[in-house]
Amino acid sequence: QVQLVESGGGLVQAGDSLRLSCAASGRTFSTSSMGWFRQAPGKEREFVAAISWSDIGTNYADSVKGRFTISRDNAKNTVYLQMNSLKPEDTAVYYCAAYSGSYYSASSSRYDYTYWGQGTQVTVSS
Repeated sequence: QVQLVESGGGLVQAGDSLRLSCAASGRTFSTSSMGWFRQAPGKEREFVAAISWSDIGTNYADSVKGRFTISRDNAKNTVYLQMNSLKPEDTAVYYCAAYSGSYYSASSSRYDYTYWGQGTQVTVSS
């Protein structure tokens, strides 16, 4: 089992940067594919980025490509989301999620993910 705790959210201005962290507990983190999703008020939860347990496979939503970078540190049981050039439309609650994936697996489907954190709020003002 994996427990996930997100941190690093906050209120920033358009064009600023933030780095989200997701600390995982449990013995299976190093073999878990990890993802970030977000949910804005009144909208469906949507995929943002994912990374395979091998750190080789990554996957990004078109809306964040070139601005966001996902990374992981298996020694620290932590996955990160570096968010640059933030826009007001990036405002949402950001969730970290995990599942037991294959070597290259970095799924964009929320239905593949078994474990979820509680979320951290990111607000981008214009």
